Amino acid sequence: MIEFFLCSLVTILPDYLYRRYKQGKRFGYEITFLTVWYELRWGITSALMLTIALITLVFFYHPTTSNTLSLFRTVSILPETNGRVERVLVENNQRVQAGDLIFTMDASTEQAEVDTAQAEVEEIDAQIELADSELLAAEAAITQAQGAYDQSVQELERTLELQRRNSDVVTEREIETRQSQVIVRRGQLDEATANRDIVQKRISVSLPAQRASAIARLNQAQSEYNKKFVYAGVDGIVTQFVLQPGDIVNPILRPAGILVPDSTGRGRFQAGFGQITASVIRVGMAAEITCASRPFEVIPMVVIDKQDFVSSGQFRPTDQLIDAQDVSAPGTLLVTMEPLYAMDTAGIPPGSKCIANAYSNYGEQIKAGEFGFWGGLYYHMVDATSIMHALILRFQALAFPVKTLVLSGH
Repeated sequence: MIEFFLCSLVTILPDYLYRRYKQGKRFGYEITFLTVWYELRWGITSALMLTIALITLVFFYHPTTSNTLSLFRTVSILPETNGRVERVLVENNQRVQAGDLIFTMDASTEQAEVDTAQAEVEEIDAQIELADSELLAAEAAITQAQGAYDQSVQELERTLELQRRNSDVVTEREIETRQSQVIVRRGQLDEATANRDIVQKRISVSLPAQRASAIARLNQAQSEYNKKFVYAGVDGIVTQFVLQPGDIVNPILRPAGILVPDSTGRGRFQAGFGQITASVIRVGMAAEITCASRPFEVIPMVVIDKQDFVSSGQFRPTDQLIDAQDVSAPGTLLVTMEPLYAMDTAGIPPGSKCIANAYSNYGEQIKAGEFGFWGGLYYHMVDATSIMHALILRFQALAFPVKTLVLSGH
């Protein structure tokens, strides 16, 4: 209507003025309800054509969409394993902080495994202490065996010295006995040394490996035990949470509830514009939105991101070949916007439904002379028509509550 009114000022009005003052035709006489379509045919036809062109120009260079909302994600409250609920520490719609305990499950079996693994670690620690004592005993045995060996060697040397001085004093039998005693004492010394090496290997290799294995089993048991406690991963509000002690929860089939994070969906809006506007919308464009949750308000925005693909074209590999005609929905171009002033969107709840306009601005290119004279004139006109779309958005903001509360029939 606005476009037709503006176009009629440069088409129907001049046509009427020509008929009135040049040809002398007047309303109610030569120009009546039956003849106005013939008398002003040039102006009416030109107005309709110009209106269609103007609407096309406005909606192409300054696109609009009603598919605008502040998307937000949710976090499913799920345990990592199956189990029966033992305690519930929060209520539905309660605000939680990251790290708060939400509920616990029966962990008696896991606790027993933790205790068993802890006992194994303590047992190995005791064995290490015992091995230290055994090492001291082995060192003492080596010292004792070394002393006995040295004594037997000295006795053998003394016997041999006596034989050299007087062969009749020492018999061959006694010398063989002393030599055998040296061999035995040497064997005892080697045995004591080997026993010490074995104890050292146990202390340095065997027992540490056993302890590391026991600690790994303890950590695994502790990990399974910790899975019985469900904590909040982020700050947010717990909703759809009706869990009771005794309920069975399953990480696949039965979540316990939903956590809505505080840090998502606030101050950022996603709009789905038609694909025909893909060549017009750019990062940094000015935009405006009006939301159902904030009626009668128009909020200035700026485009911060444009998705460079259309989601309706996605597919998953299957055993069926993809046929392009199966994709019936054309899909939209996803654009992300943020408020020009951060506080403007305060109070708009995540998920709010909005209407968005984006406005092209070729002022910098015109100033740089990129389009030439006629191109610059054309894009000056394009920039000027943005005010028409801004007025339409404001009319929509005014009519939104009336349409929703009165004309919707609800």
